[in-house]
Amino acid sequence: MSNENIEVKVGALIMDPNTNTPIVVLKGVESETVLPIWVGAFEANAIALEIEKVAPQRPMTHDLLRNLIIECGLTANSVVITELIENTFFARIELLGENGQPVMIDARPSDAIALALRMDCQIFVSQNVLDVSAASQSSPTTDADTETGPDEWPELIG
Repeated sequence: MSNENIEVKVGALIMDPNTNTPIVVLKGVESETVLPIWVGAFEANAIALEIEKVAPQRPMTHDLLRNLIIECGLTANSVVITELIENTFFARIELLGENGQPVMIDARPSDAIALALRMDCQIFVSQNVLDVSAASQSSPTTDADTETGPDEWPELIG
């Protein structure tokens, strides 16, 4: 396994037709990487609002966090999906202080992605996460599961 990070972007925000749970689909910027992450409804809404550039009348939680980061003189360097343990993803937000000192904050991937969109910073996935995800997806599944490719995802949430 490698410690390399692969740059991704939000490729789609969809609903899982089986569980009616939102999924953020991350797609590689310079690769064929596709990583679905199931998220909560509130987090999916926060991501959707930013993707659609809808400005709420009052700052939402992720807007508040963005404003706090800026007011404290920090800049967002990147967001990294760092681990996948027992079907749970982990992430960190990598900030830089005014003196260039790195500040790392643990976060749920959905919150980190919502913040990355607001801060216009890069999103990465650890190669280890992709390896673990691919291994778990290659376990025995139904034909319907194995036939679904990245171009066959359900419609975008909208």
